[in-house]
Amino acid sequence: MILIFEPDANKDQVLEKVRQYLDNFPNVKLKLIELEGKTRKVAELHLIGPTHEIRQDILAAMPGVERVIRISAKYRQIGRADVDLVPVGFTYQGLRFDQKSLHIFAGPCAVDTKENVEETFKMLNELGIHTARGGAYKPRTSPYDFQGHGASCLPWVFELAGKYGIKVIAMEVLRESHIEEIQRALDEAGHPTGVMLQIGTRNAQNFELLKEVGSQNEMPVLYKRGMGLTLEESLNACEYIASEGNRNIVFCLRGVKSQLGLPHRNIVDFAHVPVVHRLTRLPVCIDPSHSIGSKDASPDGLMDIFHAAAQGVISGANMILVETHPAPETALCDGPQSLTFKEFERFVRDVEVVREAYQKRLDTYSRSVIKDMTIQEAA
Repeated sequence: MILIFEPDANKDQVLEKVRQYLDNFPNVKLKLIELEGKTRKVAELHLIGPTHEIRQDILAAMPGVERVIRISAKYRQIGRADVDLVPVGFTYQGLRFDQKSLHIFAGPCAVDTKENVEETFKMLNELGIHTARGGAYKPRTSPYDFQGHGASCLPWVFELAGKYGIKVIAMEVLRESHIEEIQRALDEAGHPTGVMLQIGTRNAQNFELLKEVGSQNEMPVLYKRGMGLTLEESLNACEYIASEGNRNIVFCLRGVKSQLGLPHRNIVDFAHVPVVHRLTRLPVCIDPSHSIGSKDASPDGLMDIFHAAAQGVISGANMILVETHPAPETALCDGPQSLTFKEFERFVRDVEVVREAYQKRLDTYSRSVIKDMTIQEAA
């Protein structure tokens, strides 16, 4: 249950009255949340626990209460109950992330050399792209594979991002100390760029880590669906993040693990883009590189990565993670699926074509609906 305060309400007085009424419901907890709405700052009081016996009309009649919403869905924080008051999505580093935007985050999954990172950021800048991926910490299946440079690379990664106008870098974190290291490095560098903290698929149900990224509000969070989790389980993990206070979350579809997906690395799950839009207020990212895991091409000449990305974009995806490297054959991480710069430029142009087709789909549908409504009114 969500209680929305009137704009000029005395929150302390309302809280006291609600607490008095809830004395008879000791298992219900209260959580006050303040959000930036479309025209005002919105204060919400979330009633968490068994609320089925709480009378909605009594709460709604209290002075200072604008509205009471009974939430039947599981997603109190990431759900769509308050979208009429609080906009979907968020703004970070001057960029808008919502269910209508589209950003391409390109680069290596884990950065290797300063020279390669500089070449990549320079190339992105020349293409007019201001978002990148570049991990300092990289979990690997084998303990003997390259696992990133750690905090030592953060100063030069952030310096190069500032030099080439990269506004946001998606960067995976594996534990609380990584968050602290990133925050400290950004402070020391003077914040030349921003970081979107990535929860990788291997940590999709690391609930303590989810709480940690949710308890800080400085950086948004990119949550990658667990490779073996249902959609509901993964969305509940995002609820863990949001319940700690940070609702600036992007949900990433990266394919699900199953041998049924062969020869692809995973089964592409990008048909879930509109499902996540419908169930939540989260922007949706797709990761065709990790879904496919190779650069094989079909007889039409287009790589499977291109086709997979097109499936997500035509369904309304808002962000794309894609791996690119100046010399994939020498990359220390995921070289076989990394696009060369020429391949990446073709990828960007292909995405532009598909995004235009998606916009045309929306326009065509809207005109059809308006036409039907006009005919019904005339009848």
